[in-house]
Amino acid sequence: MTGSNDVVDALIIGGGFYGATIAIYLAKQRGLRRITLVEREPKLLRRASYHNQARVHNGYHYPRSFTTAFRSRVNLPKFLRDWPQAVTQDFMKLYAIAKRNSKVTARQFERFCHDIGARVNPAETGLKRLFDPGLIEDVFLVEEYVFDATRLAQWAEEELRDNGVVLRVSTRATAISRSLRNELLVTVMDQNGHTESLNCRYVFNCTYSGLNQFLGEFPGTQTGLKQEVTEMALMRMPEALQDVGVTVMDGPFFSIMPFPARDLHTLSHVRYTPHFSWKDEPGTDPYRKLSEYDRASRADRMVRDVARYLPSVLEANYIESLFEVKTVLVKNEGDDGRPILFEKHAELPGCYSILGGKIDNIYDVLEKLETEEFRSTLE
Repeated sequence: MTGSNDVVDALIIGGGFYGATIAIYLAKQRGLRRITLVEREPKLLRRASYHNQARVHNGYHYPRSFTTAFRSRVNLPKFLRDWPQAVTQDFMKLYAIAKRNSKVTARQFERFCHDIGARVNPAETGLKRLFDPGLIEDVFLVEEYVFDATRLAQWAEEELRDNGVVLRVSTRATAISRSLRNELLVTVMDQNGHTESLNCRYVFNCTYSGLNQFLGEFPGTQTGLKQEVTEMALMRMPEALQDVGVTVMDGPFFSIMPFPARDLHTLSHVRYTPHFSWKDEPGTDPYRKLSEYDRASRADRMVRDVARYLPSVLEANYIESLFEVKTVLVKNEGDDGRPILFEKHAELPGCYSILGGKIDNIYDVLEKLETEEFRSTLE
């Protein structure tokens, strides 16, 4: 148990990209001195920050959510500026529009790109030949990138250390309450089961799928969340697709993207990537659901369907799959929008819950934090 005078300025729960970036921001930009970050994994950025498509969005993905698309368009150049060491740009990115069952036509997609200011050009004939012309209406060359989560983790470790943030790995927070001094009291437990209570002025819940899995007085998020167990197949692509990223939209949706952390490609499919889902509720531990799942891969089904549009994918070699819990806001299921979740808990003043559906959403979070007042315990 910490002593009564040992008050942490800010406790960040969750050592993914969002948690680490927020901790660094509070130290560098807001002058908080005593900052602790707790992460349940042995190292940073090991879960959702790594187990994903690694796409740095530029808006193309969201023709049915103009706000999400436009924010991606605004945020992408900032991300390239701030994390150039982690971004891979040396590949061609193609968006192809399906002739049947697509929710947008090629002409609508092109107009949408112009509306958000995203670069789009007709693909040359050689690239169009990659696709079955009977199933694809048109193909566009666009500007989109991927990130290497291992390089982002290296950046986070160095910045946290240089800015004096205390990092406690293999440690998880189990409860959040009010202390007798009207501060926040957070119970943490290490890998050996030893518990400790930390007095905190501010708490930032950045646990992604674990947002609502706290005991004590934590009220849960007001925003409804949906959890999905998802599969991202890692593939070694044939030469024709080695330096190419492909997205076919916007109905029979699939994507093939470079995955720099493994020098492979990810393959995802709107039908086969989500394995099962449930409404997020306190006491239903998403990590336990994932650990108990048999993880039978659907990569073969992905490949068979994708090959109808992109025949050369039949020459790809399946390596393994990344399984993870994906968390989405229920209210955005219909339009595929990906706004941030940013909630202040009135019952626990100083406690915030934060979630972002895409890596570039970090700037939307930082803009929100700019409007908040924070005071150090040393003032």
